[in-house]
Amino acid sequence: VQLQAFGGGLVQAGDSLRLACTASVGTISKYSMGWFRQAPGKEREFVARITWATPYYADSVKGRFTISRDNDKNTVYLQMFSLKPEDTAVYYCAADNFRAVVQRTSPRDYDFWGQGTQVTVSS
Repeated sequence: VQLQAFGGGLVQAGDSLRLACTASVGTISKYSMGWFRQAPGKEREFVARITWATPYYADSVKGRFTISRDNDKNTVYLQMFSLKPEDTAVYYCAADNFRAVVQRTSPRDYDFWGQGTQVTVSS
């Protein structure tokens, strides 16, 4: 599967933003899908995951971010509310062949990656 993430941008603290990740080749319905982010000088970190319908979130975004998927549109979304400057990062979507309803937070667990989309939150 080939993934493309888009929707990033420059926003102010407290704003909302929705990221989307579309498969240009293949279908996301075969995968659990995840979002990760990487800030400058930091390791890539888990943000959210969705199996068929069960979402998981990092503690840092729980209650502010919502992951969802639309298999008919071959797209997974990350709706971000109440953005903070510390949410600034490049956001990546990823596909995981392992479809069990479990939390998987390591980037090594994911098999396919899209290019990143930059999210910058100003204070």
